[in-house]
Amino acid sequence: MDVWLQQDLQILSRVVVAMVLGGLIGLERETRRKPAGLRTHMLIAGAAALIVGLGDVLAETFMRERYAGILQVDPVRLIEAVIACVGFIGAGTILRSARQDHVLGLTTAVSLLMAASIGIATGLARYGLAAGVAVLSLLVLVVFSWLERRLPRVDGDPRG
Repeated sequence: MDVWLQQDLQILSRVVVAMVLGGLIGLERETRRKPAGLRTHMLIAGAAALIVGLGDVLAETFMRERYAGILQVDPVRLIEAVIACVGFIGAGTILRSARQDHVLGLTTAVSLLMAASIGIATGLARYGLAAGVAVLSLLVLVVFSWLERRLPRVDGDPRG
């Protein structure tokens, strides 16, 4: 099999895993009718895995070609770019209501960051870590939401 095709299939499989794991978080957000749901979480996780996977391709390509002596590849910068982009997208999900003490969308914004982080871990072939974080994220979103609904409310509590 062609080396490039093999590498492409490996990256594609990582993207698929990332999209499935991100989709689990997105499904929870979707069922709660939040601003970013299933497709958004899947695409963010998949994009993060793709960008990280392409980091290897970029490094190999530029190290072999005429740029080898003049170009340095820093894979951390790709991760920083993913996080910056997700921060921009997440900021669009955060709204402040007319009540000054009530902010909506913070959990969804953070769940997008978690989906991107899962994508990054998957892009690095850290499947166990990615799956574990996806499970932990779902536990936080589902179990703690259930607990919050059962806790007694305090005056000024935005859950009202």
